[in-house]
Amino acid sequence: MAASTADVVVALHAEHGRGLWAYTLRLTGGDRGRAEDVVQETLLRAWRHPDVLERPPGAVRGWLFTVARRLVIDQWRAGQDREVPTEEPPEPPAREDTWTDEVLDGWIVADALARLTPEHRQVVVLCYFRRLTVAQAARVLGVPPGTVKSRTHYALRALRLALEEKGVTA
Repeated sequence: MAASTADVVVALHAEHGRGLWAYTLRLTGGDRGRAEDVVQETLLRAWRHPDVLERPPGAVRGWLFTVARRLVIDQWRAGQDREVPTEEPPEPPAREDTWTDEVLDGWIVADALARLTPEHRQVVVLCYFRRLTVAQAARVLGVPPGTVKSRTHYALRALRLALEEKGVTA
């Protein structure tokens, strides 16, 4: 790496790093590690394409943000081959060594989940049982992240009410 190119990349990071990281953080649904990786890969690509660095400052910034967005899209597309079933709540674990209380609690929770609307049940299953982030659940469901947050809020309220009706307290 030429010293002048290294200096330019360091200057790019100093000038655009914070904004680029904030942008990729939003694109990755708040995943800090992925956002840092995307920024690093974006700057690496700038180093590999020194001709881009000769453009006016606004064009360089636009190029950096476009590369970052495309990297996030490519990562998202790479993960699309995994289908996540969302129609039915997961069955309680069927183990012979399970305590009776755990089995009964599982049935109570499964029954309470069955009382939710399909949309509310989907977000609970994805976010709590499948441990997806809001952004990941939004992509799976094809809805905005705000919709997932709203559905989760109302689903948890309805779930709490259904459990209270069964005499279960948190």
